[in-house]
Amino acid sequence: MKKSNDFEFDDLQGLLRFGYGKLTDTCFMLLNIANVDAAKQWLNTAPISNAVTMDSPPDTALQIAFSVHGLRILGVSESIIGDFSDEFIHGMTRNENSSRRLGDIGRNAPERWEWGNDSVTMPHILLLLYAKKGDLEAWRKTVEDDRFSQAFQLLRQLPTSDIGRVEPFGFDDGISQPTIDWTYRQSTDPHERDRYSNLLAVGEMVLGYPNEYGQYTARPLINPKKDQLATGLPDAEDDPALKDFARNGTYLVLRELGQDVPGFWQFLDKASSSKSKKREHLAAAMVGRERNGTPLIAEHIPGISRKDHGNHFTYDLDAKGNHCPMSAHIRRANPRTGDLPGGVTGLGIVGFINRLIKILGFGQKPEEDLIASSRFHRLLRRGRSYGPFLAPEDAIKPDAPVAERGLQFICLVANISRQFEFVQNAWIVNGKFNGLQEEPDPLLGNREPLLSGGSTDHFNRPDPSGPMQKTCHLPQFVTVHGGGYFFMPGLRALKYISALPANGGNSSS
Repeated sequence: MKKSNDFEFDDLQGLLRFGYGKLTDTCFMLLNIANVDAAKQWLNTAPISNAVTMDSPPDTALQIAFSVHGLRILGVSESIIGDFSDEFIHGMTRNENSSRRLGDIGRNAPERWEWGNDSVTMPHILLLLYAKKGDLEAWRKTVEDDRFSQAFQLLRQLPTSDIGRVEPFGFDDGISQPTIDWTYRQSTDPHERDRYSNLLAVGEMVLGYPNEYGQYTARPLINPKKDQLATGLPDAEDDPALKDFARNGTYLVLRELGQDVPGFWQFLDKASSSKSKKREHLAAAMVGRERNGTPLIAEHIPGISRKDHGNHFTYDLDAKGNHCPMSAHIRRANPRTGDLPGGVTGLGIVGFINRLIKILGFGQKPEEDLIASSRFHRLLRRGRSYGPFLAPEDAIKPDAPVAERGLQFICLVANISRQFEFVQNAWIVNGKFNGLQEEPDPLLGNREPLLSGGSTDHFNRPDPSGPMQKTCHLPQFVTVHGGGYFFMPGLRALKYISALPANGGNSSS
């Protein structure tokens, strides 16, 4: 059995283990490579932060990730690049079908994006800088030395701001995060995992390790006999004769999401006849939590405290969504399901029969459609808000200050298709989630009509004592301004990249 101090944290970029929440000042930079040789020289000595724990939190941190264009320009061979996932190679905007599946149509369509919608606006590098309050400017000057200025061109600096624990709409954020099983405490055997667990196999987030299927995600492996530089890379666990270019790396998904905070609260205020309590109830129903983070079903679960804002609950006791609506955002983002739908647990012959009934497809309820085991589709979120905070009490005013507000959404995954794209397509933008009809996520939905012509601008809340409460004509509250897929390598892979033969050219050569 491995122990946490046996894990190769010194080869892992820190963002996979830490959220850097105490480093409140951030700078997210989209860079193009202006000079390949200078870029490699800078990378060779760049102060990239690893995942080793420290006695006290660091004062600064630096993380780096590359688009497929960046890897190519730095000289990574096509034989290596070809073994990355198709989603990473061809990008978030690879075709119209993929954009539609991600909800990137209408106002979210890539042609409206400010960056990331083609090879020209897709950056080569994403550089993430973190610092304690007031220390960012000095840290940035340290990072941007003479070689940096020669090596890179700043394509865009993404706005970020510190508004505390809340996201721009005013709800406590960052609550529902998976825990990575660094010590291999939990089995991935499906016969032992019929219940929801927040503990995930390392390979769900970090490449080069077994995932929740007990398998290794496909990734670039190198024959060291054909590539002498690869001798410094770690061995592949599943094929020790080969070197693992991606081990201790991960895919980073970035989407710049603009949030219409005044529009959100003013719509809710109007729909609630300007009654503050009704407005708060409707907002909480759409999110699935009260503003302080309390899940709506907390008071209905024996043994759970309303003060427990963590992950210690499921929706098993709220199968019809009477407390937390089926379409609530947190229910979509993480349905908290085990390997089989509810009602299949049990020991002995009863448990066997229940499992067999579900496996054969009998007794399947409409609300179970499109609900898969959550453990195969979790995301490790590392985003930051941007723009000035606007309290809901001020946002409802007609003269609420207008400003750019939103979220730099970042998640880390080992499988873009099975994790980020599945969640976005099947759970967030899909109107048929959980047995619903034509009802996408009330926060993230784009409100575009379905191909069948059906509308997607309503939100339903069951009422056990009366008819369904229906809120109609929801405007679009969140708009995509840009996005892309990046590879965040392990530190030994960074050394490999920086040691690739110099070509003496620039990014256009």
